Amino acid sequence: MEFREVVRRRRMVRHYQPEPLPPDVLERILAVALRAPSAGNAQGQHLVVVTDPAMRRRIAELAGESEHVARGLDPWLSRAPVHLVLCCREEDYRQRYREADKLRSAARAMAGPVPYWYLDAGCTLMLILLAAIDEGLAAGFLGGHRLGGVEGLLGIPPEVQVLGVVTLGNPGRVRRTRSEARGARPAAEVVHRGRWNPRPSG
Repeated sequence: MEFREVVRRRRMVRHYQPEPLPPDVLERILAVALRAPSAGNAQGQHLVVVTDPAMRRRIAELAGESEHVARGLDPWLSRAPVHLVLCCREEDYRQRYREADKLRSAARAMAGPVPYWYLDAGCTLMLILLAAIDEGLAAGFLGGHRLGGVEGLLGIPPEVQVLGVVTLGNPGRVRRTRSEARGARPAAEVVHRGRWNPRPSG
C-alpha cells in the first residue's frame, strides 16, 4: 500500500472481529515498531504482547469495559485479538547518557520540557498504528490512566511506566465517534510558516 494511503486510512478503531491474527503478521508489525527513533539509541520503549483471551479479558476488566458496554457500546479490549501494552523505562535513557560518548550532552538531554522517553514511545505508537493499516488491519489506543493494576497483572517492573495499550485486529463495525465528527482543523490554523503569526505585509 502506498504510504499516503496508509496515512489517509489511519483512524482509531474500537470494534474488532474476534479471529486471531496470523503470527507472521504480528511479527511484521512488531518489526516495524522496533524501527522507531530513540534518543541516543537508548531504546527505552518496551512492548508487552498479550494474545491470550483470558488475559485480554482481565485487561478489559481493569479498564472498566463493563461500564463501556453498559452505555450501549460494543466490547473493545476483550474482543481485540492482540494487545500491545506500550511502556517506557526512563532508566534506559539515564544509563545511556552516562556513557562516555553522551556525557557532554547529558544535562541538556535530561532537562528538556518533554522527556525523550515519552517522545520515543509516541513514535513507536504511530509506527504500530501505520503498520497495522499496511497489513489491512485496524488499531486503537487506550491511555495508561485507564489501566490501573495492569503492572501487577503482567509482571511489569515498578521502574517501567505503562503508557497505554494498542489494540490490533480485523475491523468490525466502524462507528464515527463524536471526536471524529469535529473534523480536521484547517491547515492554516495549525501550520505556521516562518513564524507563529506572520506579520501583516505593508
